Amino acid sequence: MVALALCWGAFILPATAQTEGRGGRRAIEKIAPVYPELARRSHVRGVVKLEVVVRPNGSVKSTKAVGGSPALIESATDAVRKWKFEAAPEETTEIVQLMFEPQ
Repeated sequence: MVALALCWGAFILPATAQTEGRGGRRAIEKIAPVYPELARRSHVRGVVKLEVVVRPNGSVKSTKAVGGSPALIESATDAVRKWKFEAAPEETTEIVQLMFEPQ
């Protein structure tokens, strides 16, 4: 298992996630990414960085990988698409970083 450290708290989940963005919206519901079995067996670790467009209601409109291991990007993207952010008056773009580290 991998620790999930957030800029607003810490929890034990399969990856570390941090959000930072132009809109500064906090993720209020997070789904932890599944550590891909092939990546785990191969001891693949690293950070996946995603650009996330968030609708005014807080749901994720789209994601775009801007960095990270191809073995981890799909898992990170699948999880973040299910996240819910704070509501805001307009659509914002956030940067989310998820750290994968085998234990």
